Amino acid sequence: MDRILDQDLLPSDEGVERSLRPQSFKEYIGQDKVKEQLQIFIEAAKLRDEALDHVLLFGPPGLGKTTMAFVIANELGVNLKQTSGPAIEKAGDLVAILNDLEPGDVLFIDEIHRMPMAVEEVLYSAMEDFYIDIMIGAGETSRSVHLELPPFTLIGATTRAGMLSNPLRARFGINGHMEYYDLADLREIVERTADIFEASISPEAALELARRSRGTPRIANRLLKRVRDYAQIMGDGQINQEITAQALTLLDVDHEGLDYTDQKILKTMIEVYQGGPVGLGTLAINIAEERETLEDMYEPYLIQKGFIMRTRSGRVATQKAYDHMGYPYLAKGD
Repeated sequence: MDRILDQDLLPSDEGVERSLRPQSFKEYIGQDKVKEQLQIFIEAAKLRDEALDHVLLFGPPGLGKTTMAFVIANELGVNLKQTSGPAIEKAGDLVAILNDLEPGDVLFIDEIHRMPMAVEEVLYSAMEDFYIDIMIGAGETSRSVHLELPPFTLIGATTRAGMLSNPLRARFGINGHMEYYDLADLREIVERTADIFEASISPEAALELARRSRGTPRIANRLLKRVRDYAQIMGDGQINQEITAQALTLLDVDHEGLDYTDQKILKTMIEVYQGGPVGLGTLAINIAEERETLEDMYEPYLIQKGFIMRTRSGRVATQKAYDHMGYPYLAKGD
């Protein structure tokens, strides 16, 4: 069974993501607080004919940080250049990107927390004063070259804002905290996506998909694709509540939106570690997952839904986790 939360999109998924991507704030559903702030700052920058201040977007995966970056560029009426932290391996890579920017352009760096420190340090003067100093040559023939840059806007996206260095974080003038979506917004996203797919979906089915999508649009859209497939093969193509429930059961997505890995995490904590506390690294080894994957993709939702708690000694399964997984709960010390 493919995991619903796979971080790396398949090529076909990337195409779907692009086709579903809104182009303006008017089309962008949810994240109202971030949108409201950005709209004000963008209008002010346009009135002054200045580049928008640098923007940091942070929050769990799949909440629309990349989409927000594209919308910002569209609203500004400028070009967007896109890269990622791991793709910029050395300072020269970043210099080449910066040197290619036009006045007012947006440079979007996804996973910005994964940039090497040597690359990050080049960004400081580029962000603050729009110049970079680079060394050319080696040994006695080396010399420093000063390059002026056009005013530009850096948009950094990260799932782990705490891993950003203080100097880098301080150079972002605008911070947008992307939060999990509520049911109403997710239902609207599901219905919009179904319309783009030319798929017929009932309001009840859209709500059920929203409820099981972990507050995340990317997951909602991916689940809708799979439910659409199920409806075409096992039904008449109509996506109703019954078909939706059957398809999501087949996908191991329960009524709280927990998938196979979520359930495995809770089951391991309860059965192997008596509910905890257990360290995240130990838990990752037990369920054969990367620690970073657990911390970024699974733990935030399980904490937000009240299934696990962080303590100084490690992670602890709550009574809600025991009840959800069908285990009798005994408080510590009973």
